[in-house]
Amino acid sequence: MTTELSQNLLLAVPLAPLVGSIVAGLAGKWVGRRGAHAVTILGVAIAFVLSAMTLKAVAVDGARFNATVYEWMVLGGLKMEIGFLIDGLSAMMMCVVTFVSLMVHVYTIGYMEEDPGYQRFFSYISLFTFSMLMLVMSNNFLQLFFGWEAVGLVSYLLIGFWYTKPSAIFANMKAFLVNRVGDFGFILGIGLIVAFAGTLNYGETFAKATELSTLRFPGTSWLLVTVICICLFIGAMGKSAQFPLHVWLPDSMEGPTPISALIHAATMVTAGIFMVARMSPLFELSDTALSFVLVIGAITALFMGFLGIIQNDIKRVVAYSTLSQLGYMTVALGASAYSVAVFHLMTHAFFKALLFLAAGSVIMGMHHDQDIRNMGGLRRHMPMTWFTSLIGSLALIGTPLFAGFYSKDSIIEAVHASHLPGAGFAYLAVLSGVFVTAFYSFRMYFLVFHGKERFHHKPFPGEHDHHDDHGEHHDATPHESPWVVTAPLVLLAVPSALIGFLCIQPMLYGDFLKDAITVDTARHPAMAELAEGFHGALAMALHGLTTLPFWLAAAGVATAYVFYLVKPEIPAAIQARTGLINRILENKYYFDAFNEKVLSAGARLLGRGLWKGGDVGVIDGALVNGSARAVGGIAALVRTVQTGYLYWYALVMILGVIGLMTWQLWPYLGGLTGR
Repeated sequence: MTTELSQNLLLAVPLAPLVGSIVAGLAGKWVGRRGAHAVTILGVAIAFVLSAMTLKAVAVDGARFNATVYEWMVLGGLKMEIGFLIDGLSAMMMCVVTFVSLMVHVYTIGYMEEDPGYQRFFSYISLFTFSMLMLVMSNNFLQLFFGWEAVGLVSYLLIGFWYTKPSAIFANMKAFLVNRVGDFGFILGIGLIVAFAGTLNYGETFAKATELSTLRFPGTSWLLVTVICICLFIGAMGKSAQFPLHVWLPDSMEGPTPISALIHAATMVTAGIFMVARMSPLFELSDTALSFVLVIGAITALFMGFLGIIQNDIKRVVAYSTLSQLGYMTVALGASAYSVAVFHLMTHAFFKALLFLAAGSVIMGMHHDQDIRNMGGLRRHMPMTWFTSLIGSLALIGTPLFAGFYSKDSIIEAVHASHLPGAGFAYLAVLSGVFVTAFYSFRMYFLVFHGKERFHHKPFPGEHDHHDDHGEHHDATPHESPWVVTAPLVLLAVPSALIGFLCIQPMLYGDFLKDAITVDTARHPAMAELAEGFHGALAMALHGLTTLPFWLAAAGVATAYVFYLVKPEIPAAIQARTGLINRILENKYYFDAFNEKVLSAGARLLGRGLWKGGDVGVIDGALVNGSARAVGGIAALVRTVQTGYLYWYALVMILGVIGLMTWQLWPYLGGLTGR
């Protein structure tokens, strides 16, 4: 029998981080640094424990919750409410968000130790956690949109945390503006649902999905549900950094490393993937929308991976890896393998948080030098960071038995089984991406942890602005990070290695996500075909050793080893012979240049036109100043008859009386004339 969850305990999950954020933010001056991190860590720890209890109740006892917590207002028949929907999907997301956030909070104690904005940073990351929890726990579009915009707002504050740096201000404004483009499409999709379904509630919307699938978008031959799904996905393109709205995410590295891990692993960028999975009852009704999702994800997975190859900033390598992996998740959504997408979301959250926090540990050990060409041989100086980084890298490239293998290989197989338009291109893209991912991941790994020690003479001094400079000045010899930094690395390394093996059966082929995700297996048979070929996690790993993705990944690792440890002159020779391709990659396909020189210039021209023509011309010129000039003209005209002479006023009065008498008697005079 299905059991019910406690509403009060569910309320405590998002409210505990919110209380911690408020205390650290408003009372940080009085509670001090220790008080700020204690209260925020306590709040997130409470949220994690309650989330874990919720997950156990959902997975083991079959508990569910779908109810209104607070009714804000009713407009006609439209209810605007705060409510929770707790099923396998939301319970899993709650645990991922709170666990990764807890690790980031603990890590921040060591990483931000000397930063003057210590309390403010803890307040922000707890507020970030609250916002994401409200998003994933929502049972209606109003609360979803609130959480959606809240994570965008807090990301703006965190990316520009060092607000005295022009580059940080540019980066957070860029993230804000690009996400507004996506959010415009998102709110249009919600508006269409409200207009045609008459509700903001998920369940009521899904109940009308079949009815919506028969309607046409007014004035066109397009299916209404296709327009709704594409609009919703445009929102996901912004939040989850899909081509061409991906440009904000690499620049988000201007923020401190802990927030890079939080944004890229468990919170903001996964919101779009979660939303599309939650909306599976709608997306299943439109093959056009699914094909659009599939192709956009494939482009992002492959072409953003190429950019990771030429990055030299350690955080940016991991950032482009995030872009590529988000593309993989999106491809799975387009193939109707929603459970595979959220499975990869979960596994990716752990190993990507691990890689970001390990990168931050390297930056600390290198005294805030982020250029991987200035590193080398760190394995001997930072053994714990080296070992956990290796686990994260092996998980990322899809090594059998590691977490990323189960989710990434499932994505590749799901795309291969898809029959939608664009599936062939998507399959080629995700397959090629395996080699690319392995190459850039182990390029970074080998340059950082193996080979010659380059940190004493630093062959590339001062080339990069060291974003995380806390004002420290030490000897150049690297050092291992303190336990508050390495402990989260170890705790994240465990699920990075094991979570895929343990969870693939219930998440992909069991009942864990059965009532959260809808798939039309007759039209979209990918998951059914995967289920037929699955014979257990161990068998899948053993079979994986013989498949093409494994050998592509092995080839990527071997190529990186030869290029950067055995024959380091090869990359330089290739770069010299591929000048055009290298320039295209270094300029990130010129998307930033196009946005800044074309779109920004167009926006400035439009703004200037609206200012000159609309504001100055119409509003100020015609309405405000024009009305003033009209009044002045009338006043000047009236002034001409105000002479001050009595005879003039008497004449005007007589003429006025004659005029009035004529007006009153004219009908009678006309009647007499007519006789």
